[in-house]
Amino acid sequence: MEKEVGNGCSSLAYKLLFSCPFGLSQPQLSAVFDESYDRIPHSDSNLENSISQIWDQRVQKNGSLFNGKKFRYGGYSQKSGDGSKKESYVCLHLGLTDYRTFVGTNLNPSWEKFLVASEDDPTQCQHTSSPLGNGAIVETSDQKIVLLQRSDNVGEFPGHFVFPGGHPEPQEVGIETHEYCKGSKDSELVNKKVSQEMFESIIRAVVEEIGVPATSLSDPLFIGISRRVLNVRPAIFFFIKCSLESKEIHQLYSKAQDGYESTQLYTVSMIEVEHMTLKMPGCHQGGFALYKLMVEALKKN
Repeated sequence: MEKEVGNGCSSLAYKLLFSCPFGLSQPQLSAVFDESYDRIPHSDSNLENSISQIWDQRVQKNGSLFNGKKFRYGGYSQKSGDGSKKESYVCLHLGLTDYRTFVGTNLNPSWEKFLVASEDDPTQCQHTSSPLGNGAIVETSDQKIVLLQRSDNVGEFPGHFVFPGGHPEPQEVGIETHEYCKGSKDSELVNKKVSQEMFESIIRAVVEEIGVPATSLSDPLFIGISRRVLNVRPAIFFFIKCSLESKEIHQLYSKAQDGYESTQLYTVSMIEVEHMTLKMPGCHQGGFALYKLMVEALKKN
């Protein structure tokens, strides 16, 4: 299911790890949270030691850095209920990582040294932190797509265009360590909560970053997994309809809770987004590619 593609300007900007153009609802997307999907330390001790060195350097420059827990992307499995593409079920394989390890592996100047020569994505990235990000293609009632321009104060891709998003958060499920879910009954409950967090976290991100009320948003549809080639950063993407018009969203954005992460909100056509992808992180370019696949599939249906 993996496909390495580009947007016409770069054939190496992103990789689509999974695409489901018809979208999956919450009952169709599950998750297995297990320590077997945690990062495997690299055999090169110098490379491993560089993780703490890079983190310490970052903290000295910015004392407000926080080493929060993140879900680690460890792959996925798929099955079809009735054999059709419309009735497929996907299970995300998730481990536990943190921001410190992300900075020291994926954002390491020597990040490529952490990679393993393999066509299998989880194997290739087994030594990287690979925290799972998320993004939403939000479509307004007047058929526009919401984009944000990142501020110059953010750590990654300042000034770039992005879709609203962030990360599913282990803390929201009460997870600090794997000890939280020992035992079959406990793990089943944890997996259910983690699955719900995939959907709840993207709604939170849209509400906080754009300023729209949650009641204006449709239930998210999972449309796939994108990974930027630079730093092998994975993200799951969703499609969400908003019942508000562009003008209303612009008014609400000025009071958005997380407005400091972005400097401007745009509501643009699909053609305009195509031009703006030139200044998007690779994983978000992939998110737009997933959206285009969805639009094409709906036209054919």
